[in-house]
Amino acid sequence: MTAKAHVPTSHAGQAGVSLARQLLLWLLLPQLVLWMAGGVATYRFAAGYANQAIDASLLQASRSLARQLKPIGNGLLIDFPRAAQDVLEADPADKLLYMVSSPPGQFILGNQSLPAPVLPIQDAAPDEPALDTPYFYDGTMPVNGRAALHAPTGQPLRLVALYLRFGDEANAPQTMLVQVARSSANREELARRILVDMLLPMSSLVLLMTLIVWLGIRAGLSPLARLRQQVEGRNPTDLAPLQLASAPRELWSLATAINTLLSAVQNTVATQKRFIGDAAHQLRTPLAGLKSQTEIALQSTTDPELRARLQRVHDSATRSAHLVNQLLTLARAEPESVMAQDRKRFDLQRLAQTLTAEWVPRALRAQIDLGLDDSATVPVWVEANELLVRESLTNLIDNALHYAGAGSQVTVRVMADNTSTTPQALLQVSDTGPGLTPAERERVFERFVRASDIGQGCGLGLAIVKEIVERHHGEVQLDEVLPHGLCVSIRLPLSPTPAA
Repeated sequence: MTAKAHVPTSHAGQAGVSLARQLLLWLLLPQLVLWMAGGVATYRFAAGYANQAIDASLLQASRSLARQLKPIGNGLLIDFPRAAQDVLEADPADKLLYMVSSPPGQFILGNQSLPAPVLPIQDAAPDEPALDTPYFYDGTMPVNGRAALHAPTGQPLRLVALYLRFGDEANAPQTMLVQVARSSANREELARRILVDMLLPMSSLVLLMTLIVWLGIRAGLSPLARLRQQVEGRNPTDLAPLQLASAPRELWSLATAINTLLSAVQNTVATQKRFIGDAAHQLRTPLAGLKSQTEIALQSTTDPELRARLQRVHDSATRSAHLVNQLLTLARAEPESVMAQDRKRFDLQRLAQTLTAEWVPRALRAQIDLGLDDSATVPVWVEANELLVRESLTNLIDNALHYAGAGSQVTVRVMADNTSTTPQALLQVSDTGPGLTPAERERVFERFVRASDIGQGCGLGLAIVKEIVERHHGEVQLDEVLPHGLCVSIRLPLSPTPAA
């Protein structure tokens, strides 16, 4: 005998982060880090390549400008027509700025606001710069016209400085500084364009890899989902082993451990059922003999005191025999029982008529009006175990006659309920007795729970009814009857009427 287990949520704990989400996070986090590192490296490489291209153009422009300056004695001949200047300054967004000074620092030609060159540490002595060697550096030309290297405001520039010697030994050779600059905005724009052009395909690859990883995780965890569906979808009394096909080795270990536990529980439950069934069968014969002997003794004795004692023995034997019969019925209603699997289609209306008629003599002795509501005469077909359904209806009528009391009415009603999404057969047993309180209606389906001390019941009648109905995928419900009384409703799946 088994019952549905209920695990309180307060003791069951809370579920953590899903395994799929954790795997996805740990797999995508390195990709994100690598993507960011790749973006930084790509920007640095792009800026370096842009600098190389700009530096090459600056060096070419500085040498071209230097060729336009020709020494004449102690002076310089500047052959720099207006047309050449217009060519250098043709693009207002990326025009070249230049300055010629000799000696270095004394302005001769060009834009006087260009910042002074920055020499390497080994060439830091300003009087001894390397001749005909380009020096590339970054600077800023403020808006107010005053040059300041790395100033916080102003136009950022990329510059080249070229020191040249002119004149001969006889005429005191001098040093000339040629500077050519270009705005850094175009360099940064070029670096950004290279970065965007490289990050777009990288981002697409990351997204594609994320999708592939997610699909792989789902495919890898699908056996775990199937195992969960098997555990969630089964009845609490279903102790059959879990079935897994082509599952990973780790999941096989888990399924094997669960199957081992299920097998142990199944053996324990089977042992208990065999014990209950065997004990009930062994007790039926001596209890029946005890009842017969007490009945004979009651008929043959006239001593009032002895009759009272024999009556108590007879009542105890009757109650014990009833309990044994109830236990046997409950054992037959278990899902593992062969009888529970033996089902056929039968007319529930005809069964109710037959059974109600059998209980009428007892109802008359108890001064109770027992009847069948014959307003619905159409057959109500169900597919179930007829013996178990008969037992459940017997328990309901027996309870109603026990607890309704003399002068009450007990009505049995069978009809087809087509109001729900699934057609159902509705079997009701209602009485006009004292009824049950809401708290009692919640507990009477538990085993060995009695709502009243009237009669010789053992608290298994409604528990058996619920067990039988649930085995047939139905439901049982208790409702109040106004002004007083109780109505027990059983709903079973309705079978179509067999063809003629």
